[in-house]
Amino acid sequence: MISVLFAILTAISNASGAVFQRRAAATVPDSKAMHLALIRQLLRQRVWLAGIGLVMVAAVCQAVALATGPIAVVQPIFVIELPATLLIAGYVFRAALPRSIWVGVAAVTCGLALGMAAAAPGGGSQSVQGLAWIPALILTGVFEAIVILWSLRLRGNARAALFGLAAACAYALTAALMKDAVAPLDHGGGAAALFSSWQLYATGVAGVGALFLLQNALQAGSLAASQPMLTLGDALISITYGVTLFGENVRTGWWLLPELAAVALITAGCVDLARSPLAGGKPPPPRRVR
Repeated sequence: MISVLFAILTAISNASGAVFQRRAAATVPDSKAMHLALIRQLLRQRVWLAGIGLVMVAAVCQAVALATGPIAVVQPIFVIELPATLLIAGYVFRAALPRSIWVGVAAVTCGLALGMAAAAPGGGSQSVQGLAWIPALILTGVFEAIVILWSLRLRGNARAALFGLAAACAYALTAALMKDAVAPLDHGGGAAALFSSWQLYATGVAGVGALFLLQNALQAGSLAASQPMLTLGDALISITYGVTLFGENVRTGWWLLPELAAVALITAGCVDLARSPLAGGKPPPPRRVR
């Protein structure tokens, strides 16, 4: 229950932070893509800094969630980021949410419930055994390089979608490294063991890389293009890390059918929700008076 609670808190903080970052990144021209000038320009905007503050809060909550639960349970819960953000934004703007948003919220929520019930993730160890990190890091690096190089040949929403996938992979890697880094605390190793582990510093590097890729995804195109790839990519790649690195279990066989149905529901819900002006941190347009 502790891991689920902190996973939900992480999702809410991350979602709100992403909206603030989207508002800031959308003002940066395409010529700044994949340059440090993108970050320099964003640092001048208070709304972007507020988004980063929420991301830092989310990182602390995520560490607690991963320290107390399997990564295959914690990371998929983050698909509620977008629905939670829209509900909060609707309250802040005192806006009556249209039916399409409620349908999207229902689709994501039901998809998450169906997917978790069908996959029944669990088990595994708190830390990575042996030299399993070596092939995992090599394969992740190759995958990221292919996706990033491919994205640079595209424009608009296609580029945003691929950058979203690259960011999702980096966030999933960050979560896996974080879980392995905090494992000594659970084993009684204390702060000395935590700060002497290479995984802690690799978590920081991966997190910064993920943040940089996310800014490029948000700047390249619409949230409707990047958010589904980011949301589903993070969940599915995190489950892969959980199974391959931590020995966690998910059901396969005929259970893949409801799991695929859950993925379809979540995808449709995310696409629907990401099209709303509220997802970009903007108030909805005023209703026409008849």
